[in-house]
Amino acid sequence: MTTPVTIIGAGLGGLMLSRVLRVHGMPATVYEAEPSPSARTQGGLLDIRGYNGRPALEAAGLTQEFRKLILAGRQALRLLDRAGNVLLDLPDDGTGDEPEVQRGELRQMLLDSLPAGTVRWGHKVSAARALGDGCHEVAFADGSTAITGLLVGADGAWSRVRPLLSGATPEYTGISFIETHLFDADNRHPASANTLGGGAMMVLEPGKGILAHRERGGNLHTWMMLARSREWFAGVDFTDAAAATARIAQEFDGWAPEITRLVTGGETAPVLRHIHTLPPGHRWDRTPGVTLLGDAAHLAAPNGEGANLAMYDGAELGQALAAHPDDVEAALTDYEQAMFARGAAAAADAPDLYLMLGDGTPHTLIKGLSGS
Repeated sequence: MTTPVTIIGAGLGGLMLSRVLRVHGMPATVYEAEPSPSARTQGGLLDIRGYNGRPALEAAGLTQEFRKLILAGRQALRLLDRAGNVLLDLPDDGTGDEPEVQRGELRQMLLDSLPAGTVRWGHKVSAARALGDGCHEVAFADGSTAITGLLVGADGAWSRVRPLLSGATPEYTGISFIETHLFDADNRHPASANTLGGGAMMVLEPGKGILAHRERGGNLHTWMMLARSREWFAGVDFTDAAAATARIAQEFDGWAPEITRLVTGGETAPVLRHIHTLPPGHRWDRTPGVTLLGDAAHLAAPNGEGANLAMYDGAELGQALAAHPDDVEAALTDYEQAMFARGAAAAADAPDLYLMLGDGTPHTLIKGLSGS
C-alpha cells in the first residue's frame, strides 16, 4: 500500500495501529491534540486480557516489553461494605489471566516503539471533510491542514472524524466518576492502604460507590462513582478543589473513615468524568477512505474492555491493511465487519456500571464474581 495512513489520536488504539503498520513496513502519521506525551496523567491500571489486548501486543511485536510493565499482585480484589467489613476477598495467587499495567506506561511503551516524528503533538482537529475519491482533508485549530487517502479516527468519545461516517453522538449514562489520588499511601495513609489491600477495592451501594486501585509506588488511585444528573454536578464547583472534595465527600457520610479518607485525603484536584456511551451496536455504511477504532467506534461504559478493544481494533486494522496492500476498501470492509460484531458483543457480555450501582448491589456483583 502506497497511501500513507493518517491517524487522529495518540491513545492506545491509534498508537497500536501505527506500530502494527510499521511492523509491516507501512507509513503512518499520528496527529494528537495534546501538546506532549506528558501533558496529562494517562488514567489508571488496565487489566490486559488474553483474548484481545495481549494478541494485539503480540501482533505489534511488543510482548516482551509489555511483560516488563506488569505489576505483580494487582489482580487481587476486595469488596467491602460501608463499615469496612470484607464481603469478598479474592487474592492474586498468580494464576489470574488478566495482568495489570499502568495505562501511562503502556502508552509510553507504544510511543517508544515508533520512530521519532511519527506523532505530531499539539494538533487539535477542528473539522474533517471529504474531498472525493476516498481522500479527506483534516483541519487543525492552528490553521494548518492535512490531506490523506486513508483517515482513521482513533480520537475517542468526541471524535471529530465520526461525523464523516455516522450521526451518532454519545449520551450521558446518568453515572459520573470523580477521580483523585493518594501518594505514598503505605507511609502517609496506612489505614486506607491496608483497607484497600494489594490490588483493587470496591465499596458499592445503590447509586454510589468508591473504587480504588493500588498503583506503582504505593499510590492509590480512587474513583467516586455517583448516579446523579448533569444538573446535580453543575451545582458542584470543581474549580474550587477543596469545596468540591467536601461536597462529594458528603455523599459518603457515615462510611468508615479509612474508606472516606480515599476521598477527603485526595492529593490531586478532583476531576469530574461524566460517563457517556454510543448506541449499542453502533455501525455505519462503508465510506471510502475513512474508518474508526476504539471509543470513536463503540464507546461503552467502563467495563474493562475499552482499552483492550482499542488496541485490538488497531492491530486488526493494521493487519487487514497489510493483507490487502493494493485494496484499501477491501481491508476496511473486512476490518469493520469484524469490529462491529466484537464491539456489540463486548457491550452485551461484559459487567457494567448498572450492575455495580443497581438496586441489588453489592450482592448481585458478589454472586457473579464468586460464581455462587
